[in-house]
Amino acid sequence: MVFDSVFGIGKPRRISDNPRSNGMRKKTKTSSAGRLARSESAVRDREERLRAILETAVEGIITIDERGIIESFNPASERIFGYAAAEVIGKNVSVLMSTPHREQHDGYLESYQRTGHARVIGIGRETFARRKDGTIFPMDLSVSEVRLSDRRLFTGFVRDITERKHLEKQILEISEREQRRIGQDLHDGLCQHLAGIEMLSQVLAKKLKPVSKSGSARADDIARAVREAISQTRLLARGLSPVTLESEGLMSALAELALNTESMFGVRCRFDFAEPVQFDDHTAATHLFRIAQEAVSNAIKHGKAKRLVIQLREEPHQLALRVTDDGVGFPKNFNGGQGMGLRIMQNRIGMVGGNLTVERNPGGGTSVIFTAPKQPVRTGTCPFHAAKK
Repeated sequence: MVFDSVFGIGKPRRISDNPRSNGMRKKTKTSSAGRLARSESAVRDREERLRAILETAVEGIITIDERGIIESFNPASERIFGYAAAEVIGKNVSVLMSTPHREQHDGYLESYQRTGHARVIGIGRETFARRKDGTIFPMDLSVSEVRLSDRRLFTGFVRDITERKHLEKQILEISEREQRRIGQDLHDGLCQHLAGIEMLSQVLAKKLKPVSKSGSARADDIARAVREAISQTRLLARGLSPVTLESEGLMSALAELALNTESMFGVRCRFDFAEPVQFDDHTAATHLFRIAQEAVSNAIKHGKAKRLVIQLREEPHQLALRVTDDGVGFPKNFNGGQGMGLRIMQNRIGMVGGNLTVERNPGGGTSVIFTAPKQPVRTGTCPFHAAKK
């Protein structure tokens, strides 16, 4: 209230009756409305930009809530998985997963929320997924966490790597054939030449014995050295071309690997299994054998291990192969490594749809664990090849 000082009557009057005050209020209302309109426009612009990014992204982008329920599914995800967004939104993300992750996913989420220990979130990995038609395909998966005021979301970035895996498989097959060829050449070629030299040295030793005992002894030394070279060459040949793997299976090949490791490197190496394991997929068995070979070699050359154990176990839905050593181990801040040996092992285990884990042993040394499904992974047609037909 104000009083009219002109007439001195003291008549009360509302501030809104003052024309100047009315103008100020209108101006304030106008500026507030303008700011609100600009804010709403900025929000719409941001939403449109975000929608455009999601709709044009080459990678599949999927968001889920804390229970694993799908909240968004961009067009690239529709192309990759074969589902329309409306078919999967509201469903558990495990519908897009292959065994055993399909059954274990909810446990992964619960464990992460309880312990904070991430197996995929913030890390990224290669894994397998399932399309709408049931085919399994390899993918690169990266998962990030978004914390909101009252809840949190998880965003998955998916890339189909079927074509890349086809190329990697071809390279590994070429490498495998070349290793076998070299192994056969060593066994059938070099070993035979060395055997001939050994026989000649033995004949020379006999001829020299009546004439020169020292010369005969030297010839015997040469024959003995050549004989040792033959043994070493045969071990190398069997490592490059493991005949036992083809004829007697994975278990026999791993047992022979342990024996050959002791002979070649002078370390203790033992093959351990709880019960016989039957594994009929020869291609997958070859990959697992090569992985065990690489892990043993790394443990001796880089880890300076003196004792190794190769373990093969049969678990529900999968086989577990573990190579444990007593070497120097990996540093505490080890994050997976970029060495050629580890990359080769990761590529090989990816070929059979398995996983690789490297752990520091509490008492020292390292354990390298590989898991592979009992049934070979059957992938669908590569989109790259389908497009060319």
